Amino acid sequence: MPHAPAHADLIIQASWIAPVEGPARLLADHAIVVSGGRIADILPAADAERRWRATDTVRLDGQLLMPGLVNIHTHAAMNLFRGLADDLPLMTWLEEHIWPAEGRWVNEQFVADGTRLAAAEMIRGGTTCFADMYFFPDAIARAAREAGLRATVFCPVMDVPTAMGQGPDDYLRVATQAADDWRHDPLISIGFGPHAPYTVSDGPLQRVVTLAEELDAQIMMHVHETAAEVLMAKDATGERPLARLARLGLLSPRLIAVHMTQLEDDEIELVKTTGTHIAHCPESNLKLASGFCPVERLRLAGINIGLGTDSAASNNDLDMIGELRTAALLAKGVAGAADALPADAALAMATLNGARALGLDQQTGSLVPGKQADIIAIDLNRLETRPVFDPIAQVVYAATRDQVTHSWVAGRCLMADRTLQTLNAERILRDTQTWQEMLNG
Repeated sequence: MPHAPAHADLIIQASWIAPVEGPARLLADHAIVVSGGRIADILPAADAERRWRATDTVRLDGQLLMPGLVNIHTHAAMNLFRGLADDLPLMTWLEEHIWPAEGRWVNEQFVADGTRLAAAEMIRGGTTCFADMYFFPDAIARAAREAGLRATVFCPVMDVPTAMGQGPDDYLRVATQAADDWRHDPLISIGFGPHAPYTVSDGPLQRVVTLAEELDAQIMMHVHETAAEVLMAKDATGERPLARLARLGLLSPRLIAVHMTQLEDDEIELVKTTGTHIAHCPESNLKLASGFCPVERLRLAGINIGLGTDSAASNNDLDMIGELRTAALLAKGVAGAADALPADAALAMATLNGARALGLDQQTGSLVPGKQADIIAIDLNRLETRPVFDPIAQVVYAATRDQVTHSWVAGRCLMADRTLQTLNAERILRDTQTWQEMLNG
C-alpha cells in the first residue's frame, strides 16, 4: 500500500542542480525539498511530486539551483564610499582618503545604512552568507539579520583610536560583548578581526589568539597584501609578517588570511601545515595593483581558499559571480595553464570553501540533505547563456549577477523573481542619497 506524501514547507524544481558536494556533479530535472529551514530531500522532480506535499512549490524551468554564494571578505558599510577614491595605490588610498573619511563620517548609523545597502546588493547578486570586518559589529549584525543573510562579523582590532574605541582594550571588549550578545542567533557569528600586521602589535594579537580559543571564534586579518607591506616589515623587524604571525600562534585553522599576494615556497608550506585558510580577493587586488595570489599553487598544495569581494570602495562592487569569473581567469593567467582552477573548483571556492573557512561547512556551502536551505537560482534561459552544454561552466564564464532570480536562506525567501522580499529598496536608495549629499558637502 503506497505511503501518503510527507509534508514539506517548500519544493523547488529546476532544470539543473549543482550540489557542489557529494557524488553527483550535476543533477537534471530534480527538486529540492525544504522543511524546517533545512534541505529534507533532493530527488527527481517526478518522484518529489509523489513523495512530498509542500505549502509552496516553485518551478524554475531553464534555471540552475546551487548553494548561495559565500563572500568571505567584505567591509559592507563601505558601500557608502563606493567610488570615493578610485585609481590610487593601497596606502595612498587608505592614508589620504579612506581613513580620513572614516574618521569624519563613520558611526553606528553610517554602518547600519551602509550594511543595509550592501546586503541588498549581495542578495541581488546571489550571496547568502558574508564575512564582514568593520566597525560597530552590533549594527552590522542587526542589518544582516534584518536582511535575512547569514553573516560572520569580525570585530576590528587595531593599536590606534577610531570611532569605535581608543585602542585594543576597547576593541576586544566590544568583540567579546558582541560574541555574548549574538551567541544564540542561528544566522550570526562573531569573530576577531585584527586589521593587519602593520596596525596591530604583538600583545593584542596574543590576546586575540587566547580569546578566539576561549570563545571558539574565527580570526580574519589582511596578510601579505602588497610587496611594500612585506618589505616594510622585514626592514623594521627582520621578519616577514607571516613568520611573525606564526611565532605569535595566529596561524591555525581559526585564521583566514586575506589577500596573500606575496608568498614564498616555505610560506605556502607553512600555511598548509597550520591549516590556515586564505580569502582571495582578485578584483580588489587588481584594482589596487596589490599583486597576484598564487591560487593554483595553493589549491594544488591542498590549502583551503575562499573567495571575497573586499569592499565596494576598492572593488567597486560586491558581485560574487563577477568575482568568480575573474578568479578563474586570473588563476589561469598567473599559472600559465588553461586548466588551472577549472569551473567546478572555482564554484567550490565561492561556496563550500568559504563556508569551511568560516567554520560553517556543516550548515551551508553545498546542497545536501540536512544542511540549511541556503539556495539560489540562476536563469540560464537567456540569449547570453544559451546553448547550455555545461551549466556550471556557464555560470562561471558567461552568466551575470542579474540572472540570479531567487534566493533563500534557511528556507526563507530573500528574493523572488528579482524582487527583494526582506529589504525596502526605496528606503535604502533614499538613505544612500542622504549620505551621498553629506559626503559631497
